[in-house]
Amino acid sequence: MPNMSEKPWGGRFESPTDKFVEAFNASTDVDARMYAEDITGSKAHAAMLCAQGILSQEDHHSILRGLDEILGEIESGEFEFTIALEDVHMNIESRLTQKIGDAGKRLHTARSRNDQVATDTRLYLRSRTDTIIKRIRHLQSVLVSLAETHADTIMPGFTHLQTAQPVTLGHHLLAYVEMFERDAGRFADARTRMNQCPLGSAALAGTTFDINRFSTAESLGFDAPTGNSLDSVSDRDFIMELLAAASICAVHLSRFSEELILWMSAQFRFIDLPDAFCTGSSIMPQKKNPDMPELVRGKSGRIIGGLVAILVTMKGLPLAYNKDMQEDKTAIFDAFDNLEGCLRVFGDMLPGMKVNREIMHAAASSGFATATDLADALVRAGVPFRDAHEIVGKSVGHCIKAGIELHTMDEMACANIDARLSTDMVRALSVETCVAARDHIGGTAPNQVRKQAADWKKNLESHHE
Repeated sequence: MPNMSEKPWGGRFESPTDKFVEAFNASTDVDARMYAEDITGSKAHAAMLCAQGILSQEDHHSILRGLDEILGEIESGEFEFTIALEDVHMNIESRLTQKIGDAGKRLHTARSRNDQVATDTRLYLRSRTDTIIKRIRHLQSVLVSLAETHADTIMPGFTHLQTAQPVTLGHHLLAYVEMFERDAGRFADARTRMNQCPLGSAALAGTTFDINRFSTAESLGFDAPTGNSLDSVSDRDFIMELLAAASICAVHLSRFSEELILWMSAQFRFIDLPDAFCTGSSIMPQKKNPDMPELVRGKSGRIIGGLVAILVTMKGLPLAYNKDMQEDKTAIFDAFDNLEGCLRVFGDMLPGMKVNREIMHAAASSGFATATDLADALVRAGVPFRDAHEIVGKSVGHCIKAGIELHTMDEMACANIDARLSTDMVRALSVETCVAARDHIGGTAPNQVRKQAADWKKNLESHHE
């Protein structure tokens, strides 16, 4: 264990930190992944100090050289992080001082670990947010392609998990494209608000040195420096917001997972997922389990848990920085790791999904999915909607007892139910007709699905330009 003089804050202390406390206090195992961002931030800070005449040219060059060497050591696996130095910042600074001497000790002038970690975390999450958005866009492209292929594949639409009305599979898939578009928007909005630079806020009150915060903000790709030093080091809104966006996206993936799991069951048999994304049973040789959708469904709870954790952690903290806030990165890193994995699984799995069109069509043709269309036909014939609703309800009751579908009712059955009900009305109740009739923006008609898919293709291509 280093003696207290080896710790960057050890001058105030006479006895060493308890060994267990040292391990309990350390965050190196979590924040070491931000090494590149920490080095990038330190380079920008050193350049600004030099430009302001606070750091000599010689020290600046030594710092840059030392930081580049440390980056090489970390990326080659030679660098040894130690919990005795608590976090990624102190591990790198300590190694820099070993390499270049007093110049390394001057790097921390006019900054604190409080503004340093706030800057590093934003830099890291900014990059990860861009990656998440790209994953969402890829998944949208996969879904749009599938929607085109299945623009006229008819399936039952459900409410309450009961057969409601016939829809197309393409239309169903485009519903998720819309959801994921809002998810991408939430991440993009959060990224914009996150893109303010805390560096230069120091511990909480700013610094007495003549620094240029606009210079460091610009060199690190931020839109501007943050406006209040207290807020800068104690704000974790950006993590809450990103976790909220991740949680909502995970909920969408979880709902989709639930549908895939149901559709693959022996009771539905609507789809078959690729073998590469399923597993078998150790005891039941016939099983093909949709484990990937199940895992995605399960990981949604973990991601939501991260959001709850940071909200509860932050809700009682006074300004400015408190050690509780060290827990912020555990939640967001875990959430992003898992969300990115979930998005990748879906993007890779869905292109290989096999669709059982005939079984879907048969399911849509049973369960009285065309009942609403029969009511609409009665309304067009002048029957008030509430009367039409009752007539169709009686018709469904008759069909259930007779074991037939609505479109097979004969003239006597129609007349017995209501004189205004005709066989021409019930004969017109094919699922194809019902689906094609909903030919308006947002509707399930194949024409609309193809048009919407084409629009989405252009939209998604624009994001790649």
